[in-house]
Amino acid sequence: MEQDELLQYAVRAFERIKIPYALVGSFASGIWGETRFTQDIDFVVDLQHDQIEPLCAAFPADEFYVSRSAVEEAVLLRQPCNVIHPTSGNKIDLMVLGDAAWARAQIDRRRNVELSPNCIASVAAPEDVILGKLVYYQEGGSEKHLRDITGILKISGDLVDRDYICRFLTQLGIADLWQAVLDRLEP
Repeated sequence: MEQDELLQYAVRAFERIKIPYALVGSFASGIWGETRFTQDIDFVVDLQHDQIEPLCAAFPADEFYVSRSAVEEAVLLRQPCNVIHPTSGNKIDLMVLGDAAWARAQIDRRRNVELSPNCIASVAAPEDVILGKLVYYQEGGSEKHLRDITGILKISGDLVDRDYICRFLTQLGIADLWQAVLDRLEP
């Protein structure tokens, strides 16, 4: 199963189960900015305990690997879990929504985007993708996140609400990183 097929499969599963979600990470930054190869598909999900069984059933064991206990723990602790398609090696990372204001905003502000003629998906707003990439950069230091952010600002800069970004910078502890990205864009 190719990544785009897995992405569409996941979107249909979330919608069928009525799990609020937003596509985030590199797929989302590619929608608002420059595309690049990525090894996984990232979603923020507002997954509830009563949706664990339908979620696991949506990814059957003969085709996917999903640990029910890992999903239960992720919902309980509001932490990530994943779904793997072993035949292709493709993976879906599910970031279970936490209680922080910015976490909730990612779902509340998501936008419907046509990914293909047969698939419309909820995608995090470009500002939320930028904030997420800044957090990921802070956690791991990978330059790819900064490149993704600058790509969004170059291509979709007019769509980006910088005041919204500024509201969360201190709360997320990433104000200095945002300034470094802005400095990087200066000619």
